[in-house]
Amino acid sequence: MPSDIIIIDHGLGNLRSVKRKFDRLGIPAQISADPEKICCSSKLVLPGVGHFSSGMRNLTSRGLLDVIQERVLSAKTPILGICLGMQLMAKHSEEGDVTGLGWFDADVRRFRIQDTQKYKVPHMGWNSLQIKKDTELLRGTAEDELFYFAHSYHLVCHNNDDVIADTEYEYRFVAGIQKDNIIGVQFHPEKSHDQGEVLLRNFAGM
Repeated sequence: MPSDIIIIDHGLGNLRSVKRKFDRLGIPAQISADPEKICCSSKLVLPGVGHFSSGMRNLTSRGLLDVIQERVLSAKTPILGICLGMQLMAKHSEEGDVTGLGWFDADVRRFRIQDTQKYKVPHMGWNSLQIKKDTELLRGTAEDELFYFAHSYHLVCHNNDDVIADTEYEYRFVAGIQKDNIIGVQFHPEKSHDQGEVLLRNFAGM
């Protein structure tokens, strides 16, 4: 039988914040870089705060790429990417000029802000979502609820069918994506209070 939710340990920040939030919700989850545990997981979470190239390099150096690809693409294990974790699901990133996991036809680009007095980079703060699709992940989420963002790069998705939510910071950008069992959010549900807890409960129940 599948074991707990595995928070993939790729050596970048925010792993323990995600674990503490699952603990608070009473949802079994553990941080691991052990391929055997990843193989037996019921669901996967790919979090991250940091540099795109470091994320891909760490997944490779820890021998995690093949097992993650098998679990996600072949076994169809649900996976939630958070912030950098979502960006790693794209084909390519400007941050380091690096190839990503390639699960979405998307690129990662630095914010192209015109009004630099009003809009600072990194974007750090609370934004509401414009929900594009009725998905299980966003069930119970209202468009006036706020989620916490902290990032300098964002996803440019070339297939609008993959976008489940967007938001605005001078211009609109992708806040959430989903393709079957593969889900990503640019914001941090683990830092988004009650509305973030709703989202993580929804993911755990998928």
